[in-house]
Amino acid sequence: MDRPRFHLAFPVDDLAGARRFYGGILGCPEGRSSDEWVDFDLFGHQIVAHVAPGDARGGSHTTVDGQHVPVRHFGALLDHDRWLAITSRLRDAGVEFVIEPQIRFAGLAGEQHTCFVRDPSGNALEFKSFADDEQIFRS
Repeated sequence: MDRPRFHLAFPVDDLAGARRFYGGILGCPEGRSSDEWVDFDLFGHQIVAHVAPGDARGGSHTTVDGQHVPVRHFGALLDHDRWLAITSRLRDAGVEFVIEPQIRFAGLAGEQHTCFVRDPSGNALEFKSFADDEQIFRS
């Protein structure tokens, strides 16, 4: 299925840390860059890390299925094999999980595998996988 891709710009403290996390750990190919920003390919979507020290650390949380979820976050919906691979890469790299890999909404509409991490600048990322894509927007 042909789906539109999104573009997301976000703040980071330093580009070297962003390159190590997004390029090295997550395996996102790097695109164009300057001294102030760098493009990454996050599973076919263009994300752009812009140097803006201190802007990434959002502290607000909300409760979702009993977990304290960072309000400001982004990430990717992956098939289950890719979700397992990315959670393994994160664990192998020693990245601390904000929310450990788990099943959310077990047995309910929207059941999903999910996990949360923070990049070196404090941006929260969620990676999730639905066994059935029809469940993504199910209420």
